[in-house]
Amino acid sequence: MKKPANDTSGDFETVLVLQGGGSLGAYECGVYKTLQKHRIKFDIVAGTSIGGINAAIIAASKDDDPAKNLEDFWLTLAERTTPSFFPEETRALLSAMQSSIYGNPKAFAPIWFAPTFLNFFNLPYLYDITPLKNTLKEYTDFGKLKDPKNPRLIVTSTDIQSGKSCIFDSRRNDIDAEHVIASAGYPFYGISWTKIDNRYLWDGTLLSNTPLTEVIDASPRQDKKVYIVNLFPQRQDEIPENMVESWHRARDIMHTDKTDHTVRMSRVISRQLALIKEMHDIIESANLNKGDAEKFSLLELEYHRLACERGAIIRQVIRIARKEDVHFLFEDADFSIATIKQLIRNGEMDAENALADKTPNAKIGLHKKDTKY
Repeated sequence: MKKPANDTSGDFETVLVLQGGGSLGAYECGVYKTLQKHRIKFDIVAGTSIGGINAAIIAASKDDDPAKNLEDFWLTLAERTTPSFFPEETRALLSAMQSSIYGNPKAFAPIWFAPTFLNFFNLPYLYDITPLKNTLKEYTDFGKLKDPKNPRLIVTSTDIQSGKSCIFDSRRNDIDAEHVIASAGYPFYGISWTKIDNRYLWDGTLLSNTPLTEVIDASPRQDKKVYIVNLFPQRQDEIPENMVESWHRARDIMHTDKTDHTVRMSRVISRQLALIKEMHDIIESANLNKGDAEKFSLLELEYHRLACERGAIIRQVIRIARKEDVHFLFEDADFSIATIKQLIRNGEMDAENALADKTPNAKIGLHKKDTKY
């Protein structure tokens, strides 16, 4: 039988949860570089949108060095047209404008340059995501997911018609590039959906940008130590001064990590299971008459179901949070090489700080405005 919920010894799963956030996913690349450098091994890597792409490259890396493979992917995705000497906000604006007009040859292609432009407002999407699928294939070998030595991959998307989450789990599904790309069709930026098994799938961020609950549902028996990369700042002291800043702040709030409730409930369940076990042990040691013994045997089945099948708790959460120096609405569409490299370095630094901080649930993001990379 599974150990009681308050027993901190024994096996647990180490989980990495990666958010969606467009070009901000380069920050997750930097975080993973540091985690691999510290030889942290993951049992489960989960993600949605660009986080799902990153998770797939980590779990099914074609190279034996997943961190290098992931960084190569991001440097391939980066565009080199926008001058690096521009200030950060100007660079972000120019790169985002270029992406919106010309797309990204390694990620998404505009379809509105075609004659359909005259029918612009009747198009269900503006960009084809096939280039990203082809790029992903260059850096992944999905056959490796069958190897138990590799991390278990969990990717989430949203079913357009049912409005419910669609979860692809390498332990239960034969995942390929199509399944991963299905998690990245963000409709607010006009990215196309993906059709799999007669289901039309959009970006998983529409339901949850931090798929921790989905991980717990997929693996409910073993306790968890969780690393979460938060791409969107939870707190911003500055009040928006115009509509663009309001949209930016609202976007951050919508997509930031909201798993505190999940973690709190895990702790509550842990205490409840510990109490139930004490009551169970007292009853088990008592001299029960035949009738009570029969009733207890029926309760025993329910007790084992609760304690064993749904008894996993979250032991620790390590959060690595990106800090914004400049607030810009379309920063997640800035694929300029200077920004991609800066995001990778920021992720490396913040992960180092998070690992150095022994406090559980630490939220780290320490680079200052005048820091240059």
